[in-house]
Amino acid sequence: MKELIVVRHAKSDWGTEFLKDIDRPLNERGYSDAYFMSEWFTKHKILPDQIISSPATRALNTALIFARAGEFNMKNFRLEPNLYESSADALLDIARTADNEANSVMLFCHNPAITNFCNDIVKDFFIDNVPTCGIIGIKFSAKKWSEIGSTKGELSFYQFPKDFKNKD
Repeated sequence: MKELIVVRHAKSDWGTEFLKDIDRPLNERGYSDAYFMSEWFTKHKILPDQIISSPATRALNTALIFARAGEFNMKNFRLEPNLYESSADALLDIARTADNEANSVMLFCHNPAITNFCNDIVKDFFIDNVPTCGIIGIKFSAKKWSEIGSTKGELSFYQFPKDFKNKD
């Protein structure tokens, strides 16, 4: 059994026009959501064996916040340039390159690829848009990462920052 956990980067800052898209940082809400969701994940889920992140500043910062919250062993952290400006097919190809010793892998990536990927790969699941800092867990009946995607995975959980807002 393999579990893939996909995380859309937290909310980014659009306030600086001269920055290249890849260099856009998180905004205040992005940092707040990333810290909150990483603490929620650490308390309620098992930490992944491997983290693979887009090199975009907003995705990398989100991934590092999650790694720090879980005291993640950074020798199992990998930057993957092909996660930036990728497609659903590219996400699947990247997930298939994960270390087979890892039973769970967390990908930090971008829309629209993450939404399209989840809709393509998760059985009986559809979402219009994975929101920023949204987390979706997908379990596969596979022994090797190269086998995932031959059949759809099962949704193990999904959690979004808005799920926790305005609750008393």
